Amino acid sequence: MARKRLDQTPFQVDILDLTHDGRGVARLPDGKAVFVSGALPGEQVVAQRFARSRSFDEAVTLEVSRASAHRITPRCAHFGVCGGCVLQHLDAEQQIVAKARVLRENFERIGHVTPKRWMAPLVDHAWGYRRKGRFSVKRVDKKDKTLVGFRERDPRFVADLQECHTVIAPIAAIVPALSRLVDGLDARSTIPQIEFIAGDPRPDFDGVALVFRHLQSLSATDTTALLAFAQQHRIAVFLQPGGNDSVHPLWPEAPALAFRLAPWDVELKFRPLDFIQVNAGLNEAMIARTFDLLDLQPGDRVLDLFCGLGNFTLPMARRVREVVGVEGEAGLVARARENAVHNGLANAQFHAADLTQDQRGAAWMRQGFDKLLLDPPRSGAIDVLRQLPLERFGRIVYVSCHPASLARDAGYLVNERGWTLADAGVMDMFPQTAHVESIALFEKR
Repeated sequence: MARKRLDQTPFQVDILDLTHDGRGVARLPDGKAVFVSGALPGEQVVAQRFARSRSFDEAVTLEVSRASAHRITPRCAHFGVCGGCVLQHLDAEQQIVAKARVLRENFERIGHVTPKRWMAPLVDHAWGYRRKGRFSVKRVDKKDKTLVGFRERDPRFVADLQECHTVIAPIAAIVPALSRLVDGLDARSTIPQIEFIAGDPRPDFDGVALVFRHLQSLSATDTTALLAFAQQHRIAVFLQPGGNDSVHPLWPEAPALAFRLAPWDVELKFRPLDFIQVNAGLNEAMIARTFDLLDLQPGDRVLDLFCGLGNFTLPMARRVREVVGVEGEAGLVARARENAVHNGLANAQFHAADLTQDQRGAAWMRQGFDKLLLDPPRSGAIDVLRQLPLERFGRIVYVSCHPASLARDAGYLVNERGWTLADAGVMDMFPQTAHVESIALFEKR
């Protein structure tokens, strides 16, 4: 039987809610859900379908017939096409309200838990915050140009960015210039992406680094053009001809990437493809809140799992007797150890371990701790939580980048291991996007 043709006739619909990814939720007369990009709760919009599945349709807003009181004019001309942001049309206060609702609903639906107290949302600057990310690159012959930008909402395409208001100012200033630079290279069709990352300004460059991934060797002409761009903009340029281990500097000869966590007198050195928190201001506020929730004491011995470069571990070492960080990526552990030496923190130990596997025989697992900090990836921390002697900890703080995995793990801690979800709240690490970062405190009953 031939598949029924998608009906793209515009239709009017009332928006009832917001999805976890920032789209409006409506119901068709037959009860079927439709997710509408660009629509907000309480609005009536004219929409057009672009996809259909058995349980829901997908549509885009063509016209807003009745606007929400919280709708604002998006700052960026690319909003609605570029996939980097989905919430610029919603005022900042309501964005964080929506994210808090996502966390609450995940706790209720997945974890079957409710915190005793909801913490005030943690927020910082709403614009110009992003210091790490990846631009896609695509030569488009029909446009006779090379596009450098984030993926469009339709991920098959690259947004033709002329501006971006979420990245930090030094990156925003060079977006159009990057497009012109790559378009003038012999290798323009074999450069799929440019990573960007930023630390603090240094004497030889201004702290920003770009990593050009190239699938073929660069010509001498291309290398000269990239070198001139780097020097003109005082941006460190790295080349990546293969895997992560192939990344090497073009200019300066040995750029030192680092950022300071001033409240704790700690400097973290990193490499251009390392993970760092994208929002520097929110990161410092998050560290401070985490330490408050842990109730750090000078005599404490703390276990920091999924510790990365030591973003929490090393500042914590300024406050406690000893802290042990464990991370799955050996390269990050090596850098964390180097950072401990760099900052003179002999009371910070680091171990490389796959925390999804059985670690009950590991030496660090057998040591005694007073408190536990978890900052896992999107998949959460359930594997290691099932192994830990949780009864030995006084309190647990869980920093999460995915509310569903936090909710699942909270359900395990509360309903199976006898802990209390004392406090929880959201942190706006990615303003203008639907990404939900959150934090939770668990206490013994």
